[in-house]
Amino acid sequence: MSLFNGILGQVGSHADVGNLAAKLGIDETLAEKAIAALASAHQQPGDTVELAAERTGLPTATLAHLVEQI
Repeated sequence: MSLFNGILGQVGSHADVGNLAAKLGIDETLAEKAIAALASAHQQPGDTVELAAERTGLPTATLAHLVEQI
């Protein structure tokens, strides 16, 4: 189990990175990168999704959908 699956498992829903990636239509590795970018951006001033988009190159809509799923 990856670190990200462990974090997601603590959320209470039975989400895992593979399922989230499939729902978003992206690769599991990219989903892990997006989750890490969102976690890091959450600590910074400014819009979390926009900061994560800058770091990953993913569209803000994809990251916003990821946030909704988590």
